[in-house]
Amino acid sequence: MGRVLTREESYRDGHLTHAAFVSIAILTFITFVGNFTQLQLSAALPTIVAEFHISVTTGQWLTSVFQLVMGVMVPLTAFLTRRFSTRQIVITSMAVFTLGSLFSWLGPTFVLVLAGRLLQAVGTGVMWPVLQITVFNIYPLSRRGVAMGTVGMAMSVAPAIGPTCGGWQTDMNGWRSIFLTLTVLGAVALVLATLLLRNFGASDKDAKADFFSVGLSVFGFGGLMFGFTNIEAYPFANPMVWLPMAIGVAGVVWFALRQIGRQRRLDAGTGTKVPLLDLLVMRNRSFTYGTVIAAMSFFAFSSIMVIMPLYIQDDRGYSATMSGLIMLPGAIGQCISQFFGGRALDRFGARPVALTGTIILFLGTVGMSLIGPSTWIWWVSICQFVRQIGMGFVLMPITTWSLNCLEPKDVSAGSAVTNTLRQIAGAMGAPVLVIIMESLAAMRAGQLGGGAAATVSGSIFGIQWVLRISAVISFAMVVMVLVGVRGDGSGSTRDLAHRAIARMRHVEV
Repeated sequence: MGRVLTREESYRDGHLTHAAFVSIAILTFITFVGNFTQLQLSAALPTIVAEFHISVTTGQWLTSVFQLVMGVMVPLTAFLTRRFSTRQIVITSMAVFTLGSLFSWLGPTFVLVLAGRLLQAVGTGVMWPVLQITVFNIYPLSRRGVAMGTVGMAMSVAPAIGPTCGGWQTDMNGWRSIFLTLTVLGAVALVLATLLLRNFGASDKDAKADFFSVGLSVFGFGGLMFGFTNIEAYPFANPMVWLPMAIGVAGVVWFALRQIGRQRRLDAGTGTKVPLLDLLVMRNRSFTYGTVIAAMSFFAFSSIMVIMPLYIQDDRGYSATMSGLIMLPGAIGQCISQFFGGRALDRFGARPVALTGTIILFLGTVGMSLIGPSTWIWWVSICQFVRQIGMGFVLMPITTWSLNCLEPKDVSAGSAVTNTLRQIAGAMGAPVLVIIMESLAAMRAGQLGGGAAATVSGSIFGIQWVLRISAVISFAMVVMVLVGVRGDGSGSTRDLAHRAIARMRHVEV
């Protein structure tokens, strides 16, 4: 089990070997558990907020902190994959995840539940990058689109069943039963990894991590999030708002400058210290465009998974189970489109696939922004279905294309950068847009004179405007795909012609 599988031992005659298939299946399952964990609380959030008597902004830390910690953990992937074996990383991660699930299950206070979520995020934060790097190391360039689409389809099963299962469990046995389920899943994953997982890629016991940079990222992004969250309770001039935000900005700038300086010295041969995150891969124009588009989609999308259950349950009076069922078709749609998006990427290139996805995402978001106090509730489901079809055609194809644009030696660093920025964008998107929603809702309720009816009308007003903001972000993504997704692998006319000629020659032979 401890021996490293080479590429030849992992991929033969166009197929995975048995040992590689089992290991990829285990890594995919564990990454699925992480996605399942991240999204399962969306339908239960209103219940948790009510039980602990906290604000929605405070409650959404259960989802935002998860994404933020995952964003902090992802830069460590490059170091961890150099320093430790695949088995060591995965087994340790699953042990921490299971412990965190146990904390959240049994924790009597919101702080302890939040601490458990933090441990869950630490345990799963590196799993998607490890899976992504493993797929890129095993599969040839011409098969990566299908491979990532297949893995992405498995990932999309998590949002398909996560909110639905979470809503059903909340209604039947209370929200704590969610964490009992996650404790069991974590234990199963730990056993599978211990017994069957193989190693991929050699490890270097002399590799060292820049933990000072880890601290800078925690203070930087954590400070920004804490400051944004406090806007609901304090005016901007209050030190509880501007001070953590100022610390956050300083931490982020210091972190970025430290990474760039270390990498430049390393490239010039005047330094030996490896940066935590190689931000110089952003010099690749195509990679940067792909990464920014993916981050924008996470920023706009993450808030919807928090906001729409509030609309369905608090504003329309439906149960948590119903909330999960309404969101279910969209996740199934993303699961399907993720797979076909990967196949379309290999055949047509990134530009037509991503353009189709961003346009569909924009139209679905505009449609959802039309909701009101008496809208047919399944209209939400239809619009979410359309939105997530678009997401499936954007995320995996654009990420795969952007990584393909890098040199093979930079794929690991690129994977860490794109996953870090996506997670941080998702973590920042939820509190920022939720605060905008609640501020607009309070303003509207005050204009209407107060009372229960005014509160509901104000909440719907705030949700409508947040969805309009998300629509604007989606339209900006359409423009960015038109402007920035070009060159090899983008599916330009020239590229498609070369592919057609190559197929004709193959047929003639």
